[in-house]
Amino acid sequence: MNRSLTVGKTTLRLFRDDITRQDTDAIVNAANSTLMGGGGVDGAIHRAGGPQILKECMAIRARQGDLPTGEAVLTSGGNLRAKFVIHTVGPIWRGGKQGEDELLCCAYRSSLELARRHGLSTIAFPSISTGIYGFPIERASRIALETVRQFVLEHQEIREVRFIVFSKDDEQVYADLFANH
Repeated sequence: MNRSLTVGKTTLRLFRDDITRQDTDAIVNAANSTLMGGGGVDGAIHRAGGPQILKECMAIRARQGDLPTGEAVLTSGGNLRAKFVIHTVGPIWRGGKQGEDELLCCAYRSSLELARRHGLSTIAFPSISTGIYGFPIERASRIALETVRQFVLEHQEIREVRFIVFSKDDEQVYADLFANH
């Protein structure tokens, strides 16, 4: 099973693991718009990262309100191995005719741009929007991989991007994509 690709100067890697254990410069949180934690990846990151992440999210929310879908903000990593957490809101799947593809693309792109602006060179993504938000994994993984590929071809500061999946089925979907690139 192919688990890495080289795109320009960047290595893309696939892991089935817990995103909270990644030792990258940043991990991405598939957050909800309130930034207050929740279930799935969001809840796991808040629990593992400790109260500092929530405190910083509360300060961001006090300044700007809810985080719009497709945008991203940065906090410290709290107790995580990663130095930073990039919080982004993916779209809720509504059948594919409500701009979901572009919003998902924006969530990945805005996360990568935030990492680049802060001089971060390694980043780990969960499979954004494919959990409770219901985005089909096959479609979401294609969007994720293509968005990341396009971004790192233009911005070579990012050396490594990890795709972290939780289930064996999701791992197979991403592995098939990796094998075809």
